[in-house]
Amino acid sequence: MLEWTTAGRNGMGVIVHHTDARREYAYDRLSGMGTLKKALDDASRQGWIVVDMKRDWQTIFPEK
Repeated sequence: MLEWTTAGRNGMGVIVHHTDARREYAYDRLSGMGTLKKALDDASRQGWIVVDMKRDWQTIFPEK
């Protein structure tokens, strides 16, 4: 999907890296519910933006 969305002249690829297990399910290179190994390895070379939930987002789900 990222390759397709970035194929055009104005394409953009964004990976939301779920790193904050306290506020949202976390998964990474070796997690049991999904991995990002290949995407994270390729992101820099492909020009994809990696957004780190723990570092980059102040609020994931608003308080009720």
